[in-house]
Amino acid sequence: MSSNTQRLIVKVGTSVLTGGTPRLNRQRMLTVVEQIARLHQDGHELILVSSGAVAAGRERLGFPDLGAAVPAKQMLSAVGQSRLMQIYSELFDIFEIAVAQVLLTREDVGERARFLNARDTLTTLIEHRIVPIINENDTIATHEIRVGDNDNLSALVATLIEADKLILLTDQPGLFTADPRRDASAQLIQRVEKIDADLWTRAGGSFTGLGTGGMVTKLQAAQLAARGGVVTYIAEGKAPDALLRIAAGESVGTRFEAEAAHIENRKRWLLVERTRGALHVDAGAVRALVEKGASLLPIGIRRVEGKFERGMTVAVIAPDGTEIAHGLTSYDSDDAARLCGVKSAQIMEVLGYSYGDAIIHRNNMLLLK
Repeated sequence: MSSNTQRLIVKVGTSVLTGGTPRLNRQRMLTVVEQIARLHQDGHELILVSSGAVAAGRERLGFPDLGAAVPAKQMLSAVGQSRLMQIYSELFDIFEIAVAQVLLTREDVGERARFLNARDTLTTLIEHRIVPIINENDTIATHEIRVGDNDNLSALVATLIEADKLILLTDQPGLFTADPRRDASAQLIQRVEKIDADLWTRAGGSFTGLGTGGMVTKLQAAQLAARGGVVTYIAEGKAPDALLRIAAGESVGTRFEAEAAHIENRKRWLLVERTRGALHVDAGAVRALVEKGASLLPIGIRRVEGKFERGMTVAVIAPDGTEIAHGLTSYDSDDAARLCGVKSAQIMEVLGYSYGDAIIHRNNMLLLK
């Protein structure tokens, strides 16, 4: 990839694909595909994360009333996935661009071997100028392993493959100072340096009932992507040439700045891997980790949450409840609980054995702030 080209993740929500109707809107889908095709032809690398499988399945079966049961949704997704891909294939064929379907669950990016396999598959596809079309694997995913929405899935993918930009196309122009449905004075927030508590309050709930994602999930996605070094945009899907303008550097929608440069591969995995427990630490430990880049020693741990084995990824929680780091623990949850507040020199005395002075070594830790 040359210095003038970018690696872009485009996430399209159900509301964009349907235009607010119960059916997939082929004309609306074509406008998105055409922009992706133009960017692709200009040398950019594109991955499309698309919702719409359930809507496509519901349309194909004549809009049955199946309730909200998970198996019914999985059935609709199973029916709709092939139909959605058929439409995309036909639209991309107009521009002579090959596409590939990729179905993912959280486990595919949350376990080291699968993380590497997913990354290698996606990078090989885009290196061969094939556009991957990704969706969460709703047909088999259970509550424990599913990402939950394609906003967060797109952020995981963006972090996974070191994307330059993540573009979330929705039915709103971006994030506002208040809910524009209820407050006529609401103003579009064009640029966000850092996501704080005030922004979470402003995000509110979902704007439509068509998809699983609302502004809250988009904010979650933007925060995850920012931590992975990826710039994120929330923009209106029907805005003229939104993707082309964003790729060209124009101000469209709401732009969320990356918090840091791209992180190295092993620590990128720590960011996307699902944590299996938590270590609650004191203020001294927070200062040591954040200001000095130190390892997490047992003396700074106040409480252990959850059950986990040695080598699993856990979260580090500050006294105010803020998640400040992810890391690979050198001790399981039982041992860590016994070591709370203990000096490193006493680990052997307490346990009868030692895996080192640190509960999490700094080389196995990713700071989130």
